[in-house]
Amino acid sequence: MAQKEAKTVETLEHVPAKEHGGGFPPFQKDTFASQLVWLVFTFVALYLLMSRVALPRIGAILDTRRQHVDGDLAEAASLKTQSDEAIAVYEKALADARNRAHSLANETREKHAAAAEAARKALDATLNSRIADAEKAIGERRAAAMTNVQGIAAEAASAIIERLIGNSPAAPEVQAAVADALKR
Repeated sequence: MAQKEAKTVETLEHVPAKEHGGGFPPFQKDTFASQLVWLVFTFVALYLLMSRVALPRIGAILDTRRQHVDGDLAEAASLKTQSDEAIAVYEKALADARNRAHSLANETREKHAAAAEAARKALDATLNSRIADAEKAIGERRAAAMTNVQGIAAEAASAIIERLIGNSPAAPEVQAAVADALKR
């Protein structure tokens, strides 16, 4: 087999250029007319094949795609409109809920403030009555204490005078002097 390959290689190498007609075949004058006929025939066949088979299929595919895209765009626009409406309804409901929450909070705050004010007034009244009772009791105790103070002062003054002079003064005189001193 190696011999056949060697012969083939030798025959290819020894072929002179003149046997091929010399030059590039499409530019040879002898075959130029037949090449033009085959070119026209092939062009017409390809044109008919493309215009009758391939282009209608491609056009149908493009029309189908265009219709599909138009349908998708219409559906997207419809969905966008629906979502915009849903967002508007949601925002309105949210605003209404906020307003209700604020009004409930204000009402509750006002109720609690009124209850606190009423409780404060009741407590003030209770405390004022207790303060009045306490002041009355303090006044009574002060009066009692002042009575005791006058008696104690009279006794103390009588004891001091007795020590100083040696005899004890009369009780009504001491009482009058103590009362006179307390008035000043």
